[in-house]
Amino acid sequence: MNRATSRAIGLAALAAALAWPSVAGAQIYAWRNANGNTVVGNRQPTGLAAAAVRTYPVAGTVAIFSTREVEPRVAGRFDDIIVRHATSHGVRVDLVRAVVQTESAYDPSARSSKGAMGLMQLMPETAADYGVINPYDPEENVRGGVAYLKDLLDRYDGNEELALAAYNAGPSTVDRYGQKVPPYRETRTYLKRIREATSLAASSRELIYKSVEIVDGREVPRYTNVKPAASANEVVTARRR
Repeated sequence: MNRATSRAIGLAALAAALAWPSVAGAQIYAWRNANGNTVVGNRQPTGLAAAAVRTYPVAGTVAIFSTREVEPRVAGRFDDIIVRHATSHGVRVDLVRAVVQTESAYDPSARSSKGAMGLMQLMPETAADYGVINPYDPEENVRGGVAYLKDLLDRYDGNEELALAAYNAGPSTVDRYGQKVPPYRETRTYLKRIREATSLAASSRELIYKSVEIVDGREVPRYTNVKPAASANEVVTARRR
């Protein structure tokens, strides 16, 4: 591999590191596939000789957060789980979606360099505290993660910013700074990503309302994205535009 090619791969690796859509460690791998194309990823490929894989450390990187919307079909795989547990705990569904996107980009197998696991990136001690036996199981992970987030919201009287800061840096850290957001770059970036993800979720979804009309003695459901004037209606789903 000549110097120009090596430099090009290095730049590609760095670009991928900056845009990688899940929490990851600070190590990027680059290799050539069977077609001779360069492939860049944050996981070491299997089945290749060590000499065929080049690695590129990303200096100063602790974690890489998602900065773009996850493909709807990927996010949709876990939406029923998210809605169910968020609703049962009285936590905003879009907030939980934003946490999942920012923490793991909806990758149930994600593991951070610090050991956080799964969709909501539970640390081992948090998983144990909330009875999560398999943190890579989406159902268990979201159940434990939402319960933990709810406890943090209660602890900080519903202040989402402090609860999220505690989710990222730990409640003891937030308390040590007088129950304020810690002056950590990672935590402030995390809160920014959450706000972006929440805003994105809100702007890319629309409410669908269901109402019922009586026609010839039969109940006929009607669906619309315009809220009916009558109060007897319900939201049945929130779909992506």
